[in-house]
Amino acid sequence: MKYLPRVIVIALVFALLLSCKTTKPATKNRNMDVAQAMLSALAWQEANPIFSRAPTDWTNGAYYTCVMKAHQATKAQPYYDAMLNMGRKNAWKTYERLFHADDVVISNAYLYLKQLGEKEVDLAPTEKFIQVHLYEPQDWKVGKGNKEQVILWWWCDALFMTPPIITRYSVYKNDPKYLDEMHKYYMECYNLLFDKEENLFYRDNRFLWKGTEADRKEPNGKKVFWSRGNGWVLAGLAMMLEDMPKNYKHRPFYEDLYKKMAKKVLDLQPADGLWRVSLLNPESFPHGEVSGSGFFTYAFAWGVNNGYLDAKLYKPAVLKAWNSMKECQQESGKVGWVQNIGYDPKPADKDSWQNFGTGAFLLAGSEIIKMK
Repeated sequence: MKYLPRVIVIALVFALLLSCKTTKPATKNRNMDVAQAMLSALAWQEANPIFSRAPTDWTNGAYYTCVMKAHQATKAQPYYDAMLNMGRKNAWKTYERLFHADDVVISNAYLYLKQLGEKEVDLAPTEKFIQVHLYEPQDWKVGKGNKEQVILWWWCDALFMTPPIITRYSVYKNDPKYLDEMHKYYMECYNLLFDKEENLFYRDNRFLWKGTEADRKEPNGKKVFWSRGNGWVLAGLAMMLEDMPKNYKHRPFYEDLYKKMAKKVLDLQPADGLWRVSLLNPESFPHGEVSGSGFFTYAFAWGVNNGYLDAKLYKPAVLKAWNSMKECQQESGKVGWVQNIGYDPKPADKDSWQNFGTGAFLLAGSEIIKMK
C-alpha cells in the first residue's frame, strides 16, 4: 500500500476546515473554533516539516505525540493520515541512541496506531529500544557519563520523552514490570532535579540550588526554572496518568506530583495567560511563550476533564491561556512565539516556531475541546 502523499493530507485538512465553518450552534462555537485552529496548525506544520537530526528524532517525536493526542480527542482523519505517513516513511524506526530517552518518543504514534488496529505498524524497533533502554548496561545508569549525565534520565525533558511511552507499552503488553522499571528511573530523576520548596523541576543538575555564590541565578536572584522544561514534565504526567492502571501501586506518587506542580504553575500564570520562559523571573523575557504554555494548558485541561483539578480554579486559566495562544497563531496556521531548541530560558518572537511548539498547541486543544 502506497503512503498517502503529504499534499493529500493537507488537502484533507482544508476540507475539514471548510466543514468546521458550516457548524453554527452556539453551544459548539468554542469547540469548533478550537478544532479549526488545530487543523490549521496541522496543515501548516505538515507543509513545513522540520526536525533537528532526523525524522525519527525527539522534535518530530514530540510533535507526532501531540498529533496522536489530537486524533485521540477528535478522530479527525488528517491526524491519522499524518501519523501513518510519518510511520511509513520512517519504516517504524526509533532514532539511533538506544540509551537516550529522547529517541523513543516517536514511538508514541506507532504504538497508538497499533492499538487502533493498524496492521502496517512494525513495533519491533520500539520493542528493541525499550528492552535495551530499560534493561541493558549503560554508562549513564552507573554515573559514568559526564558531570551532567549522572543518571539515565538526567534532564527533566526526559520525563516527557520516555515514561509515557513506557506506561502505554506496559498496558499494551499487560505487564507491570515495565511500569516498575520506569518508576525506578523516574524516581532517580525526581530525587535529583525536583525542588520540594518550589514544586518545580530544574532542567538538569547544572541548575541545582545549593545556596552558594556559584549557583546559577536569575537576574532577580531567584532559582532558574525553565517553563518548557516544567511543561514537558507536567504534560508527561497527565499522559502517564491517563494510561496508568488505577490500581498501580505507585500511582499515588504521580497523582500527588501532578497536583503539586499544577498548583505551583497556576500560581505563576501571568495576567495575559501565557507563561514566560523563566517561571520565577518573568520580567527577564516579558513576552509569553507558546510551547511551555501549551504543555501547561493541556495538563490543566486534562486535570479538569478527569476530576483531578478544581474546574472553578483551573478552567479560567485554561481558557485564558488558549485565547492568548490563539493570538500567537498566524492566519496561515503557523504558531509563533515558540522558544527555539534549548535547555534554559531564552527569548522567542512572533515568527519563531518549532514542530514541538505546534505540537504543544495541538495538545492543549485536544483537551480543551472536551471541556464542558
